[in-house]
Amino acid sequence: MSTGVLYVHSCPPAMCPHVEWAVTAVLGRRARMEWTDQVCAPGQLRAELNWRARPGTAGRLAAALRGWTVLRYEVTEEPSPGLDGERYSITPSLGVYRATTSANGDVLVGEDRLRALLGTLGGPALAQGLDALLGSAWDAELEPYREGGDGAPVTWLHQVV
Repeated sequence: MSTGVLYVHSCPPAMCPHVEWAVTAVLGRRARMEWTDQVCAPGQLRAELNWRARPGTAGRLAAALRGWTVLRYEVTEEPSPGLDGERYSITPSLGVYRATTSANGDVLVGEDRLRALLGTLGGPALAQGLDALLGSAWDAELEPYREGGDGAPVTWLHQVV
């Protein structure tokens, strides 16, 4: 089993039940999320859901919500035996970013990707390429929304196996 967190950073109120239904379909158990106001986006709501399910659930959750382009959300999955962790960050303006993560949550960039980047770019283009590999634009856009969740309630949900 893997564990992870779904952070819905901003969601229109009318879409909240649809998000819960999509999460329920992936996890196989009713997802009741506690929605609170997103202070940096008036009129939007936010929620967090801790989950425990089969490995690969982060990708399934990210895919289940991907069609709604008004959502800002992240899904993380902790490393499990034989598997790296991963993080999906999704914003309306940037789309999807996926990264492999270490046990402490650092983004891991494979040697082959770094060698390819070094072989094709130099100077400022190299710095921009490294920023892209690390998902810097997604972090910059999502950070104000992450801060809006400080002290917010969190829901735990386990997948029925």
